[in-house]
Amino acid sequence: MNITAFIRELLFSHDCVIIPGFGGFVGNYTPARIDRNSATFYPPVKRISFNRNLNHNDGLLISKISESLKINYSDARYKVEEFVKGLLDRLARGEQVGFDHIGSFVNNHENNVQFEPDKDANYHLDSFGFESFQYMPVEGYDVRKRILRHMDKESVRRSSMRKIMWRAAIVVPILALLVAVSLQTDLFKTGVETSSMNPLVTAEFESNRTALESELNTGSDITKEPVILAPENITVQPEETAVKEPVLTVTGPEVEFCIIIGSFTEEENAYTQVNKLEADGFVPEIIQASNGFYRVIAMKYDNLTKAISAKDSLLKKYPGTWISKKK
Repeated sequence: MNITAFIRELLFSHDCVIIPGFGGFVGNYTPARIDRNSATFYPPVKRISFNRNLNHNDGLLISKISESLKINYSDARYKVEEFVKGLLDRLARGEQVGFDHIGSFVNNHENNVQFEPDKDANYHLDSFGFESFQYMPVEGYDVRKRILRHMDKESVRRSSMRKIMWRAAIVVPILALLVAVSLQTDLFKTGVETSSMNPLVTAEFESNRTALESELNTGSDITKEPVILAPENITVQPEETAVKEPVLTVTGPEVEFCIIIGSFTEEENAYTQVNKLEADGFVPEIIQASNGFYRVIAMKYDNLTKAISAKDSLLKKYPGTWISKKK
């Protein structure tokens, strides 16, 4: 089975894709650049290099194949191992092995794998649709003329600013004088008196004033200061200090802390994980979560401290292990 298509798809979203037992492809970013000799503009690009020492299984490629082909993890790993075996056999026979739109491999005279990348391949998503192009300089264009023309415009702009400042120096004091005179006179007063108002409006004003004076004279509570009643039997709780790390809260002795090794959408994959745990001496079990995933439990504890210690010891062999509280 040829797994090149899966590798290409992963290279667009990851900077490192490892083929277990063979090596890893590494994406190297290069920003946009200009070749002044040929007047060519090049977009940003992510070139692919190969590192023979990156041959450990990080699970990325095998998980991608398992998800795309709807097969379990063991079958996907077997397909990758078969592909690597065939690849090494072809290189040992002196053949050149090509990966479409990635590059080609060949063994040199020292029997070391040499990689030649495809120079036309660009795995930088932000450069999608961008191609290199040439833009030749305009013949007869003199930059000095543009600079001189810019200086002339600047001198004109400065002279016009001087005129504006002179005009402002004359107009602003005059406006200030007019405003001061108008404030000291009755120029802006409306001259509207209450006698010229509607008789019904005047009667309403008088009625409101009479009612207000009557209320003040009778000693109504409107003049009293408001009384703030203190609530009884309220204990002020001290402010809680910030917690650096999330802590699972134990609500009772019946709470169990489950060490979850993995969560799978397919039950068959969960049983594969169970078989692996049983081989390591665990007594695992499978539960189905509310979201439909099958969770594999390696151990259970009724003490949070012991559960955290067990989880930390399992993280090296089973990355992604977490603790779930169960009643």
